[in-house]
Amino acid sequence: MTSPSVRGRESLGARLAAGVSGGLVRVLLIVAGLFWLVPTIGLLLSSLRTPADMNESGWWTVFTEPAELTFASYEKLLDNGDITDSLLNTALITVPATVLVVVVGSLAGYAFAWMEFPGRDWWFLGVVGLLVVPVQVALIPIAELFGGIGLFGSMLGVILFHVGFGLPFAVFLLRNFFAEIPRELLEAARLDGAGELRLFARVVMPLGGPAIASLGIFQFLWVWNDMLVALVFTDSDSQPITVALQTQVRQFGNNIDVLAPGAFVSMVIPLAVFFAFQRQFVSGVMAGAVK
Repeated sequence: MTSPSVRGRESLGARLAAGVSGGLVRVLLIVAGLFWLVPTIGLLLSSLRTPADMNESGWWTVFTEPAELTFASYEKLLDNGDITDSLLNTALITVPATVLVVVVGSLAGYAFAWMEFPGRDWWFLGVVGLLVVPVQVALIPIAELFGGIGLFGSMLGVILFHVGFGLPFAVFLLRNFFAEIPRELLEAARLDGAGELRLFARVVMPLGGPAIASLGIFQFLWVWNDMLVALVFTDSDSQPITVALQTQVRQFGNNIDVLAPGAFVSMVIPLAVFFAFQRQFVSGVMAGAVK
């Protein structure tokens, strides 16, 4: 039996743990979150100031001099054809690359999880092995391949590159998630006359929604924020926002009135996508942790 003193110490420790988890840890998390947001807030406030104000003082002075805030930089940004075209190019690259990875990865994940075909396990091991291939290793060979077939310098080449390197992770993630679906549920659907495509669309996809949403968010953020692949495979007509901003820095080192709002717009769009689907993202992460 546990002595009264031990029980007293345990209850005291439990009370202390409850107090810390309910108060101090929450405060620390809030402080850490605010500290993490400081660069974003600084970039936002800098984008709302004139170049002259930015040269004279730091962005934090707007808290004492709010009259410095202006949307003139965003008006100039909208008049910059290179930036606006690159934003459109970024969307035209990111959306197809994300949709293709989600659709093809879902179909392949279901096939590896529940369909029987020759060499299934060996094929899956090959897909897993592709996860360790660095992007940098494939840049030159694929650039030569795309140059030979006329895709180098086009958005289609960038999309295919992102799809090719996004699929191994997509197949690995979704196959492991789909494999945890109860077999009895799938067999019951087959007994009701459901074929593989109907089974996939009516049973597997709804159950795999959280994992698919998590994959879509990961892929969207990776493609939207990519600069290395786009820097190699795009030209001046197909470059995304990341390359356009880098070009602006190289050509006009002092045009902060364009760079600051452009960088903030480039950053706030993926943040908005993440927060819009954060509930599905958390559900997918938690479901994977429980499984």
